[in-house]
Amino acid sequence: MHERHKAYRVIVKQRYNYGFWLQLCEKLLVDLGEDPSTAQLEQLKLATIEDQKWFPDEPTLSKSETDISQRFDAGSPHLPWDHPFYDIARHQIIEVAGDDHFGRKVIVFNACRMPPQHQLDHHKLLMYLKGTLDQYVESDYTLIYFHHGLTSENKPSLSWLRDAYREFDRKYKKNIKALYIVHPTMFIKTLLILFKPIISFKFGRKINYVSYLSELEDVVKCDQLVIPARVREYDNKLRASLKPTAQPATSPPSSPPLPNQVFGVPLTLLRQRTPDSNPVPLVMRDTISFLLEQGLEIEGIFRRSANVTLVKEVQLRYNSGATVNFIEMEDVHLAAVILKTFLRELPEPLLTYQLYKDIVNFASVSSDSQVTVMKTLIESLPEENYASLRYLITFLAQVSANSEVNKMTNSNLAVVFGPNLLWGRDNAMSLSAIGPINNFTRTLLDQQELIFT
Repeated sequence: MHERHKAYRVIVKQRYNYGFWLQLCEKLLVDLGEDPSTAQLEQLKLATIEDQKWFPDEPTLSKSETDISQRFDAGSPHLPWDHPFYDIARHQIIEVAGDDHFGRKVIVFNACRMPPQHQLDHHKLLMYLKGTLDQYVESDYTLIYFHHGLTSENKPSLSWLRDAYREFDRKYKKNIKALYIVHPTMFIKTLLILFKPIISFKFGRKINYVSYLSELEDVVKCDQLVIPARVREYDNKLRASLKPTAQPATSPPSSPPLPNQVFGVPLTLLRQRTPDSNPVPLVMRDTISFLLEQGLEIEGIFRRSANVTLVKEVQLRYNSGATVNFIEMEDVHLAAVILKTFLRELPEPLLTYQLYKDIVNFASVSSDSQVTVMKTLIESLPEENYASLRYLITFLAQVSANSEVNKMTNSNLAVVFGPNLLWGRDNAMSLSAIGPINNFTRTLLDQQELIFT
């Protein structure tokens, strides 16, 4: 087996004819599936070479074909049946799940939700993925790919995978900081080895294998991911098959907030602890005050991630009641990440669950009535939420006023802060919800002087 594998790799390095190369990959994967030492591949139901349904080698997507991504309308509340991407979005293959522990946007791809090949237009799936990433590629972001559930019936062709990698040019690859492949099999690992000749070295270093869901907690809170039931069940089976001494760590059970805890605590409780009953939390006042002094002219402010160790250290200091001085740290992006993290870890979003449906459907409000309706919605918020939102939006308006330097317009700020101001009770959101939330946030920034008068 080792010699055969080695021989194939030598041939791949010598031959760059993609038609030949793809056929070779297919044969090697089939050979691996027949080898007793790779029994894991049986779960993927790999067919024989005669039964393979691989699509023929296709040319790179043309400019006219890729223009469909320009029709991507994230502002549509529920993607009606006649929307160009309705047939893709309804499967919930791709979702957006807020920020990870590094302050990076999280995009999730669920393989188990992919229908059989004949029921899915893989070209449109690629355009839909591009339409999603187009909203975030200017910022640091993370991809999480749940591999379980990919079978011979729903897997895309190797030529599609090749074209997909080509289609995502430097704009998409530059700011992706990590790709996490959850529950990898021998199939996916072998596939990546075979694709190594066309995968750049820098991109290859960003690929990480995650064997158990609990390992994701180092990157992102699993509670904010809508993990398919099939994936959770598979993870439980993997854990159950291990010896007790080899069990992966589990997430600690939730406990009441510590006496001085700040992150993950309701705004009402934070206000009660404040000597002067200030409705705006200390973390927001500290970070925004520092950013007003040091961050208004930083290009890409709120788009960059921060050192996760420093983020956790700052959180620990706040939660222990210690004073935090961002001026001493001299890290603008750290303060920006702490602000976003604080908002995201609130038990209930700043805009509250109560307003979720009204905000997701806000696009249906006539343009003449939007300011009035928005003002009514905002004024219905609890006092702590209203004061904190006003404090934040007033600050963001100043950031946007310097957009010629920092490149953060109201639209860019809305993409960054929308998912941190509102999310559904299941935490993660499909694009049918994220678009309207971002548009509401942008309108709030555009009209903030009228909304908060």
